[in-house]
Amino acid sequence: MPIMTLHRISDLDPSAWDALLPDDQPFLHHAFLSALEDSGSVGGRSGWRPAHRLLTDDAGRPLAALPLYVKNHSYGEYVFDWGWADACQRAGIPYYPKLLCAVPFSPVVGARLLGRGEAVAELLDTLCAGLKEQGLSGLHVNFTDATADDLLRGRDGWLERLGCQFHWKNRGYRDFQDFLDALASRKRKQLRKEREQVAGQGIDFDWREGHTLSEAEWDFVYACYANTYHVRGQAPYLTRSFFSLLAERMPEAIRVVLALQHARPVAMAFSLLGDDSLYGRYWGCLAEFDRLHFETCFYQGLEYAIGQGLQRFDAGAQGEHKLIRGFEPVITRSWHYLVHPGLRAAVADFLEQERLGIIQYAEQARELLPYRQA
Repeated sequence: MPIMTLHRISDLDPSAWDALLPDDQPFLHHAFLSALEDSGSVGGRSGWRPAHRLLTDDAGRPLAALPLYVKNHSYGEYVFDWGWADACQRAGIPYYPKLLCAVPFSPVVGARLLGRGEAVAELLDTLCAGLKEQGLSGLHVNFTDATADDLLRGRDGWLERLGCQFHWKNRGYRDFQDFLDALASRKRKQLRKEREQVAGQGIDFDWREGHTLSEAEWDFVYACYANTYHVRGQAPYLTRSFFSLLAERMPEAIRVVLALQHARPVAMAFSLLGDDSLYGRYWGCLAEFDRLHFETCFYQGLEYAIGQGLQRFDAGAQGEHKLIRGFEPVITRSWHYLVHPGLRAAVADFLEQERLGIIQYAEQARELLPYRQA
């Protein structure tokens, strides 16, 4: 069956792409990916060159699709393979360019292989067979869901890599106090004290949907987001226009909580809403306040998720400080197909050792959760 390459996702009708998506995938919507491209956040000189692949029927209707990028570096992926690239350089083996199936700058578990299983398998096999001829060192699929894991597990040449994130799960809490009551006494007091410290600084919070923010307020959101990079001497991944484009194209999925001191905005957290999950993505502040990060990024999101009856809150990658606030360790997976047989063997050995460490880390982390023992 024919295979198409899209260097601009806007060359495909949004409904044709979105028809392949499972539920609860705001990051894979045509609107999200096209906002990244049209804003210049990917493409150009970013090191993320869109090269989405579609398998179609004879009438041109998509049967399977992969959100793909040709990468000349490993920034913005959150599955860290810099060590592999360094080893390749020392051995005289080219590691870049590589092909990546992922959502740029978004370490969010979800669907990556879109469409029916047999069509996806055909598309994957064709891609892998052509990597060497195209001068690509491999194909990487990051933060996969169970459907992709089942398809790739045991498939010839594919290596599984584990990671660990921290997600909050709603266990039927009626309100935030009900959640606090599920915690051990000492942890419950700590969380309550942190919230009181923020309130004592005269800070209130205002939850907004995407269509309600003015351009001036989006300027503030972006200034906060960009500041988290500037303080580390880095350039932000996303451009200012990305936020305006996203607000135009999928406003119903956007949630922004503004932190206000005496009605003046001082910080924000930006999230996307799925069918039953809240995905916290970006945060930033323009003034420092004690415990403001925890309140804005965690407690506000928890309270919102409970109030809306959401089942899960993913507040972003990494962060062991999430543990004592009720976020549970969750194993994540990525999959790697490497062309060079020597590199593949070396990485396989490394991943086997890393796997044991990740599993042990998650088990130890679970022992630190703040919930009362039954």
